[in-house]
Amino acid sequence: MRKFILLVTIVATTLSCNNNGKKENIKILPDSAGPVNKIAIVINNELWENSVGDTVRSIMAQSIDGLPQPEPMFSLNQIPTQVFTGFAKQNRSILKIEQGKADFKIERDVHARPQKIVTISGKDIAEIKEQIINKADNIVEALKEEEIRYKQSQMSKSLSNTTDVQESLGIKVKFPSYYRVAKTTATPEDKFNWIKRDLPTGYTNVLFYELPLSAIKKNDSLVSQIIKTRDSIGKKYIAGPVDGSYMATEMAYAPHVYETIIDNKPTIEVKGLWDVKKQFMSGPFLMYLIEDKVNNRYLVAEGFVYAPSVSKRNYVFELESIIRSIKIN
Repeated sequence: MRKFILLVTIVATTLSCNNNGKKENIKILPDSAGPVNKIAIVINNELWENSVGDTVRSIMAQSIDGLPQPEPMFSLNQIPTQVFTGFAKQNRSILKIEQGKADFKIERDVHARPQKIVTISGKDIAEIKEQIINKADNIVEALKEEEIRYKQSQMSKSLSNTTDVQESLGIKVKFPSYYRVAKTTATPEDKFNWIKRDLPTGYTNVLFYELPLSAIKKNDSLVSQIIKTRDSIGKKYIAGPVDGSYMATEMAYAPHVYETIIDNKPTIEVKGLWDVKKQFMSGPFLMYLIEDKVNNRYLVAEGFVYAPSVSKRNYVFELESIIRSIKIN
C-alpha cells in the first residue's frame, strides 16, 4: 500500500493537465547559483569590448552612494553568448545583451530557480546603447530586487529571536541568527531598539525607533531635519569609547536622500557617512523613515557599519535586506 501511494505521488508531481485535459511534463528546475550581487552579463565579445560594454559597466558597476570608498553596485561576470549553456544558465541574476529587434523584457525562473533574466536588444550598436540607457533604472531595480529577495530567503533559514523588539514597535522583521540585541527600551514614551552583529573587523547594526509624523516635514529643510534627528538619537543612545563621544552624521559629506517604498508605504531613504565625535571612527549608514499613517508615526530603521579596511558593500546590502523585510502589524 505504501509503495502504491509513493507511485501516485511521483506521477502527480511530474505530470499536469493543460487546458485540453492532456497530460504534459512539468519542467523541474535546478537551484540557481552565484554570490550575492554578482551579475552574469551574457553578451558577445565584440559588443562587450566596444562602447556597448562601456555603457553596461557605467550603469551596472556604478559606485554606490554613501560608502566611504568607491565600490561597485554589482560585480560583473561576462559570459560570451556562445558559451551560455549548461551550468552557466543557472546564474541567479542575468543581463542578456542581444542584436536584433529592439526589445526589453524581464523573465523569472527560466533555467533555474530563483532566477531573474533581463534581456535588452537592438538592431545595431547605437540602438542597443539607447535601450540600455533608457531602461537603466528598470534593469538595476529588477536585478537588485532579485538579490534582496535571495538574501532574505537565506536569512530566513536561521532567524534571530527578536520577538520583544518586534512586539514593542508592532512590526515583523527578519534577522539572521548571528544578530543579537545590544540595547532596548520599551516604555510607551521611549521605544528604542539596537540589534548588533559582531564582525572580525568591527560590527554591523540596526536601530529601530519611532517619531511622530509631525517631526519630519517634507520641505527644503528635509536633510537638516533628518541630520538633527539622527544626531540626537546618536547622542542619547550610541555612546563612543570615551566620555562625551557619540555617533553623529559626518558633515563633510551631504547625505543622499531618495523616495522609496517599504511595506507598501511611502518611505524616505537616506544614505551617508557617520563618525564618532572626538574619535577616529566612521563608516556608512542607511536610514529609512517609513510613513505609518495608521499609527501616526514614522517608523525609523537605520543600519550602520563599522568595518575598517574592508569592503562594506555586502554588509550595507545585508542591512538593507533586513530593513526591507519589515512588515508593520
